[in-house]
Amino acid sequence: MNLNKIKGNTYYIDGPTNCGIFIFKNKNCLIADTGINNSEAKKIDNLLIENNLHPKFIINTHSHLDHCGGNLYFKKNYPGCLVYTSKKESLFMENQELFSSMLSSSYPSRAFDRSNKPIDVDFILDYGINKLNDEKFDIIALPGHSIEHIGIITPERVCFLGDSIFSSEILNKYSFPYLYNIDDSLSSLNKIKDMEADYFLIGHSKKLLDKSQISELADKNISNIHNYKNEILDLLDQPLTREDILENITILNNLSLNFYEYHLDLSGISAFLSYLYNNKLINYSVEDGKLYYFK
Repeated sequence: MNLNKIKGNTYYIDGPTNCGIFIFKNKNCLIADTGINNSEAKKIDNLLIENNLHPKFIINTHSHLDHCGGNLYFKKNYPGCLVYTSKKESLFMENQELFSSMLSSSYPSRAFDRSNKPIDVDFILDYGINKLNDEKFDIIALPGHSIEHIGIITPERVCFLGDSIFSSEILNKYSFPYLYNIDDSLSSLNKIKDMEADYFLIGHSKKLLDKSQISELADKNISNIHNYKNEILDLLDQPLTREDILENITILNNLSLNFYEYHLDLSGISAFLSYLYNNKLINYSVEDGKLYYFK
């Protein structure tokens, strides 16, 4: 992990989850996303200490644990550090059982590897300009991967995108990435192409992207969504259950699933089915205790 300069006072720390850093004149800093746990947060903190930086603000792009799990470390070790996110993401951060409950459609089994510790949020961000320590940050609505995902544009036109868009590495490795809302995802990807920023940091990527590169990547993400939409529609020439669809998608695309990934992908299938049904492309029928979908 390294503290990498992007432009002016805007930096990022590369890791399993990239985190954005903005340095204020008094050596306080803002962290955009903090990694999954105390161990990863400690590595981030060591780099900040080496550079005489003091964490004062945290902005979380969304509530998934790999982007906000490190908050607990920074709140414990820097009591004055303030956490910001969007309203709906704060509900999931402060009630960590909600996401695994949503995936399992019930109280989650112990097979879900999860944290039950609430991740407290101090302030809810407004969309548009928010002033922190006399610097202006533009907060952009980018829902789709999660219910109220946000992007952050620093005063130097660097955008921290979290998981609102997936890198080529991720799409090549996990071509069926988790999405909560397909319509919102498509809208956010088109919005990213028109953003007024010069550089873009993605949550899981090995490189920083410029304007032309992010536009190309957005098109690749959009194409990936449409490919899966069409694949599911082709499968629904005959009635299939949600589990049948996941089985076919897994085999056709050589996906490898553990317990958690199975539930993520089953939820992703549900997102596509909602999208297709809401757009009047499919219908459903309940027969002998099974719910079937068809064109």
